[in-house]
Amino acid sequence: MPRSASQVVVGAAPGADDGLLLPRPPGVFRRFWARHPRFADVIVTVVAFLLSVPTAAIRSEYPVPPTGAQTVFAIVVVTGACVALLFRRSRPLLVFAVAALPLVILPPSLVPVSHVLPAFGIYAVAVYRSVRSCWIAFASVTALMAVYTLIAGFADPATWSYLLTSLVSATIALLIGALIGINVGNRRRYLEALIDRSRQLLVERDQQARLGAAAERTRIAREMHDIVSHNLTVVVALAEGATATSDITRARAATEQIAATARGALTEMRAMLGVLRDPDLSPDAPLAPIESASVADAVESAQRAGFPVVLQVEGRLDGLPAEVRFAVARIVQESLTNAMRHAPLAAAIEVRITARADTVDLTIVNDGVRPRTDAADPPARAGFGLPGLRERAAHVGGTLEAGAVDGRRWAVQASLPLPAHASATTAVEENGP
Repeated sequence: MPRSASQVVVGAAPGADDGLLLPRPPGVFRRFWARHPRFADVIVTVVAFLLSVPTAAIRSEYPVPPTGAQTVFAIVVVTGACVALLFRRSRPLLVFAVAALPLVILPPSLVPVSHVLPAFGIYAVAVYRSVRSCWIAFASVTALMAVYTLIAGFADPATWSYLLTSLVSATIALLIGALIGINVGNRRRYLEALIDRSRQLLVERDQQARLGAAAERTRIAREMHDIVSHNLTVVVALAEGATATSDITRARAATEQIAATARGALTEMRAMLGVLRDPDLSPDAPLAPIESASVADAVESAQRAGFPVVLQVEGRLDGLPAEVRFAVARIVQESLTNAMRHAPLAAAIEVRITARADTVDLTIVNDGVRPRTDAADPPARAGFGLPGLRERAAHVGGTLEAGAVDGRRWAVQASLPLPAHASATTAVEENGP
């Protein structure tokens, strides 16, 4: 989409566009000064020169008029201070010191020549440094001017009125420059803070989007793994059994189970794709229907594939929250899939589920662990099954551990907490009304 003419990209690096759009600064002159800062510095220098140097030719009320040499010296010093204003953006404190120097080195009759320069200098300090630096500079120069006035006044008491008037006018000029600079500087720093915050929010938004996309990819991959891995493992086991048997009836039954398992997998895949394509569903909606995952179905599938699976359930599972029940079914399903893949010679696979008042404990154990005959054999490459199980348990606030037991068995143990209201419901169902 083309950008509006009233918007510009602010703060982007040369040749880069960070996507931060801000309104254009109001006013033709303000935009011109913003685009040409060096030209603005030249204009400020010229204005300061025109307001300062001609004052040296005006007849002073000081009893002792300045000499020609003093006037030339004052013009040279003031001109140098005006040139220093060209660097007020990068060296504001140094420029202010140079601009205030004529206040204390010129003779009293020529001090008014330099009253305007410190105002420009202290303005730069307030805008390009800080308010604190501005007030420190103001206090320091005011103190120096007061000392200079006292010394000159005691040297010639007849000039007290002139000196005090000069001190007051210089102080007022300094104060006006400081107040204007503080106002402009605060606004400038406030806008810079807003722009920095907006850019930070833009970066955080992009980071959150990337993290959200990564989390969604992980969630989809976990569901795909649970659906495809389990069903393909069952299909492979049934196909191998059908190939190995010479009994036509048993082979036909195995192929029928293969077809039923594949159809079930297709149904789950369609359901998951339907969730992904539905724009009205919440992003946190389960990718698979809760009822599609069942402990009994997972156990039955493994048994049909010829594996000796025994299921023991203590308590009632139908009273559990839907997401906990879904997690239990997926953990059992994936644990049985791992057993079928990695322990095909297991003589016993036990699935024990205990539903208590506050937790659901799962234990899936098989005795098909094969000892490593050669210590030099590299371990098998870790897959995504166990990390997916841990993520599944962590999603409902639970924990899961898996590993070899006694060197002969492999056990998966999970503990899933129940919400307070679900705990009360389960306890009532277990104890009766």
